[in-house]
Amino acid sequence: MSFSVGQVARLAGITVRTLHHYDEIGLLTPGERTHAGYRRYTDADLVRLQQILLYRELGFPLEEIAVILDEPHADELTHLRRQHELLTRRAQHLDTVIAAVERAIQAHTMNIPLTPEERFDIFGDFRPEDHDAEAERRWGDSHLYAQSRRRVAGYTKADWLELKAEAAAINDDLVAAYEAGLPADGEPAMDLAERHRGHITRWFYDCDHDIHRCLGDLYVDDPRFTAAFDALAPGLAGYLRQAIHANARRTT
Repeated sequence: MSFSVGQVARLAGITVRTLHHYDEIGLLTPGERTHAGYRRYTDADLVRLQQILLYRELGFPLEEIAVILDEPHADELTHLRRQHELLTRRAQHLDTVIAAVERAIQAHTMNIPLTPEERFDIFGDFRPEDHDAEAERRWGDSHLYAQSRRRVAGYTKADWLELKAEAAAINDDLVAAYEAGLPADGEPAMDLAERHRGHITRWFYDCDHDIHRCLGDLYVDDPRFTAAFDALAPGLAGYLRQAIHANARRTT
């Protein structure tokens, strides 16, 4: 069985022009041609195209991909294992970046009096104060915003590291509850939501249940917050929101 250029382009989500270019540079030459000279791609060609697209996704230039794919004794499994390793490294890096972004989002109201070295130890190369303008615009008139800025202005490096560790522990327990299938309106999940509320109250501002409900909604409505929580476990933002609302209801 073979496929036309148009069929392959649709299957791979690329353009016919791209396939023609790959053929012209010798990267992917169709295994068959019709009597009229039209390109026909075999199953083996599709496997090679998959490898090309995966290496392209990993940032390799076409010239280097050609060398990699034409290595002697390098079969499909060899390439897949190599790509898996490269993608795993990228995922680990992205996890680190996402975690730093999450901390930056959580700290968007912070005015951090730390040395550059201390800041890097805690936040990496992300700058929570870059979010100050948005925070000022959204919450600048509230007394809670002022309360938060007063509190964090005096935090030391040790304070920030303790805050970070406490937040990570809550997140880890939330992920464990979520992945264990515990209902969001069950006692353990609601207790975790209460810990989350207490964490905010302890470190930032007095977070009552009404404010906590608004935060829960924000975690779902603002894609930046959603991405940060869902990076820990897909769907965690919605789970936390439900737990927060359930916890608020049980106090009324």
